[in-house]
Amino acid sequence: MNELGIYVHWPYCAAICPYCDFNVYRARGASNAPLIDAIEADLATHAKRYTQRNAQSLFLGGGTPSLLRGDEVARLIDAARCTFGLAADCEITLEANPEDVALFAEQAAAGVNRFSIGAQAFDDDALKALGRCHDSASALRAIEAAAATGQRVSLDLIYAREGQSAEAWRAELEQALKLPVEHVSLYQLTIEAETAFARRVARGQLTPPDQEAAATLYELTQEVCEAAGFSAYEISNHARGPAAQARHNLIYWRSGDWIGVGPGAHGRVTHDRARVALEAQRRPADYIDAVRENGVGWITEARLTDEEAADELLIMGLRTHEGVDADRFAALRGRPFNADAVAWLEQQGFIVHDGARIRLTQAGRLIANTIAAELAV
Repeated sequence: MNELGIYVHWPYCAAICPYCDFNVYRARGASNAPLIDAIEADLATHAKRYTQRNAQSLFLGGGTPSLLRGDEVARLIDAARCTFGLAADCEITLEANPEDVALFAEQAAAGVNRFSIGAQAFDDDALKALGRCHDSASALRAIEAAAATGQRVSLDLIYAREGQSAEAWRAELEQALKLPVEHVSLYQLTIEAETAFARRVARGQLTPPDQEAAATLYELTQEVCEAAGFSAYEISNHARGPAAQARHNLIYWRSGDWIGVGPGAHGRVTHDRARVALEAQRRPADYIDAVRENGVGWITEARLTDEEAADELLIMGLRTHEGVDADRFAALRGRPFNADAVAWLEQQGFIVHDGARIRLTQAGRLIANTIAAELAV
């Protein structure tokens, strides 16, 4: 429960994907130094204000942090090490696009020990539809190159794409699980508001699978991954054993503490016995200016109520196969789970309740948000 994570948001991308609603901007070739300077200063302020305990994970996300050269990655890692300190076994993850493969070796030399490769698909037509800048052959080469650095490799794929059949997804997933990776994040395509895909859906130009088809693909995903030795430990994440699980993301799902720096980054820290939510300025220029003027990049610093903290614990914890600690929830919420809701959900086969924890069944994971709402009443 005392683990600390650090998230660094690098907001620039070579191109903006049509499904993405993250805080991202097209890279224009300008110097990266001003933003790196700001992130370094922001980390120092966070350490002084909130905690100086060592971090067990450092996640460089985005955006596309794999656009950064090795010396730039080293600056960010060194900044985290000099301000908070990094545990000897700290997981240092870099989100990477296949087209940045030429930088992988120097990024590993800079201290990255885990690559998260955004392949998204191994079908060239699907990659074009998703607006990706690489083809399937490039994705395969990137995974091999990341593995060749000697570091851990995770793979991201998007499924439940328009027109995708169960047979095609099975073949694609089985291919992926034979690659030199120890972790996969498998996300169903979600149509987010204000994205290019949302506009296409509104115009009738894009039709994602219906809920029944998506549920069938989800169940197939669990079957294929389990057969290949990739156990599900979260709704969308599978690993070759506990040691391969994403340590940083487990901090999120367990409602642990993490520092978020960089434009638009979010953080959660325990301070003065309260849960504090932090959000940084979204626009890079505004973030840089805020750090220069105030030493910090955040625009929101809010103490969560115990009820809000309990709701976050429930929503995030239900995503994991370990589930939610009933006593921890009750201590925050001031009362236990709704007994009637627990009994009904267990009778329907959506949850398992052993007295200490509540866990979702596979059927329950398909309606996780609905179940969280029922339990929180």
